[in-house]
Amino acid sequence: MQSWAAQELQYAQLGDARLNRRLVCVVEDLAAQPTASVPQASGTWAATKGCYRFWDSEKVTPAGIRASHTRTTRARVRGHRVVLSVQDTTNLDFAAHPAAQGLGPLDNAHQRGMKVHSSLAVSAEGVPLGLLHQEVWVREPATVGIRHQRRKRATKDKESQRWLTALMVSQDVVPADVQVVTVADSEADVYDLFALPRRPGSDLLIRGTHNRRVDDTAKYIWTAVRQRPVAGQYVLQVHRKNGQPARQATITVRYTSVTILPPRNRPQRAHLQPVRLQVILVEETAPPPGVTPICWLLVTSLPVESLDDALRCVRYYSYRWLIERYHYVLKSGCRLEELQLQNAQRIQRALATYCIVAWRLLWLTYEARRQPKIPCDTVLEPHEWQSLYCTIHRVSVPVGEPPTLRQAVRWIAQLGGFLGRTHDGEPGVKTIWQGLRRLHDIAATWQLVQTAPASSP
Repeated sequence: MQSWAAQELQYAQLGDARLNRRLVCVVEDLAAQPTASVPQASGTWAATKGCYRFWDSEKVTPAGIRASHTRTTRARVRGHRVVLSVQDTTNLDFAAHPAAQGLGPLDNAHQRGMKVHSSLAVSAEGVPLGLLHQEVWVREPATVGIRHQRRKRATKDKESQRWLTALMVSQDVVPADVQVVTVADSEADVYDLFALPRRPGSDLLIRGTHNRRVDDTAKYIWTAVRQRPVAGQYVLQVHRKNGQPARQATITVRYTSVTILPPRNRPQRAHLQPVRLQVILVEETAPPPGVTPICWLLVTSLPVESLDDALRCVRYYSYRWLIERYHYVLKSGCRLEELQLQNAQRIQRALATYCIVAWRLLWLTYEARRQPKIPCDTVLEPHEWQSLYCTIHRVSVPVGEPPTLRQAVRWIAQLGGFLGRTHDGEPGVKTIWQGLRRLHDIAATWQLVQTAPASSP
C-alpha cells in the first residue's frame, strides 16, 4: 500500500523520477517529526544530505513542488458543493540568520525575510483540503517608506494585487461545477477586488474596514447597515487568541444590500462601475470584562435574503481562523524560520515542501472532528496505530481492529501533553505535532521488535 505522501505527491513532475521519489521521502520524514531539525527528521546522514541536495537543486522549483499537492487538492475539492478559498499573508523572518542571501525588509527595520500569501481550500464544514495557491516575494529595500504614496499607484503595482491574483488562480484551480467563496480579512477590502470579473460560482466574503460611499440615502456603508433592524442573535464559538481563552460570544446580526461607489481618489473614476454587494454587521452584545467585543462588517457577493443566509456567511468567515493556524503550523510547528539555509531560493524550496507537511497536520486535526468514527488505518500505518495502542494501554498485544480516527488522534495528542479531561474539548494541532514526534520513535522501535527473529532457546 502506498504511503500517504506517495498518494499526495503522485502527480509530481520535477523532471527526474529520482527527484520525484526524493520529494516523497523528504515529506514523509518531515511530517513524521515536524518539530525536529532536518538531520533529526531524516535519521541518517544519507537522507539528510539528500534533503539538502534536493533543496539546492536548480532543477527543482517551488512551483513544481506545490503543483502536485495542488492537483491532489483539486481532486479532493471535487467531492464538495461549496469550497472556501481562505487567503492571508504572513512574514517569514530570518533576521536571526544574517548570512542568508536574497532576503529583504519586512514590516520594520529589525525584520528581514520574505512575504508569503497563501490560499487554503476549506470545506463548508471547516476541514482544510489543501493549498490552492501561494505567492512568495522579497521586498526591495527601495520600497521601504513609500506606503504613504499608495493612493497614487495602481493596484497592479502594489502588494494589494496579491488578493486579486489569488482569487483568479483559486477559481481556476477549483472545478467549474464547485462554488468557490474567497474569504479574507480587512486587508482585502480593496475596490478592485470587488470589481474584478469573476467566473460563475465564484463569490467574495471580505471583512470590510473602509467606510465606503454607497449609492443610497445613507451615503456610507456603516450607516446603511446600522439603520437596519437586528435580524437575530447567534452564539459564535470564538477561538483562543492573543493569550485569551476560547469562549462563546452572543452576537447580533444585521444585513442589507448596498451599491458601493468607486473611490473618489481613483484616476479615471468616471469610467469605473459601482458594485452591488450585501453587507452583514456582526456585533457582540456582552463581551467578558477586558475583552474587545467582536465587530465584523462582512461584505459579500453571496445572496443574503434571510437570517439563515447571513449566519451561513458568519460561519464561513469564522473559518478564516484556519489560514492563521496554517501559517502558525508552518512557523511554530515546522520551525521554518529556524532553517539555516544559505539563500532565498533554498528557503523557497523548503517552504514549498513544508507547506504540504503543515497542511497534513492541520487536516488531521480537523478531519478527526468531522469524521470521528472512521477507522484510523485510513490515516495511520498498521505499525503506527498498533504501537500507539500498546503504548497508551501499557500492553504488549494490540486489539485486532483499528480504533476510530478520533480516538487515535486523541492518543497521539496525549503523547504530546494533551490531558483529555472532560472540559478540555478536542486536541489542538500543537499537541498533535508534539505527539507525532514521539509516535515516530515508538513506532520505529515497535517495527524493529516485531520483525526481529526470535532468539534460540
